[in-house]
Amino acid sequence: MSKRTVKVALMMMVAALALAFVPAVFAQEAGHAGMDANSLKKLGGAFGAGLALLGGGLGIGRIGGSAVDAIARQPEASGQIQTAMIISAALIEGATLFAVVVGLLAVLL
Repeated sequence: MSKRTVKVALMMMVAALALAFVPAVFAQEAGHAGMDANSLKKLGGAFGAGLALLGGGLGIGRIGGSAVDAIARQPEASGQIQTAMIISAALIEGATLFAVVVGLLAVLL
């Protein structure tokens, strides 16, 4: 198996383990064994905000790594590469922030 496959499998196992404990946490909060619609809405918002942060972090990390590789190959173009990298990272960060705010609003409202 490749490193990427192992990483994805590990992340999926961690997510499954975390989701296994969610009903018990919400049952304690609500005072009963089942989950109501409000609890599911909060869970979905929190999960969505976390996924948005994960995706944004992976995207910005990939942009940074690619930019460093490109600068190593063509040092004379480093200014243009850095400018494009910063603009791309800012756009990804803005979209990520928007997604996190929407997810947190779903949790709070």
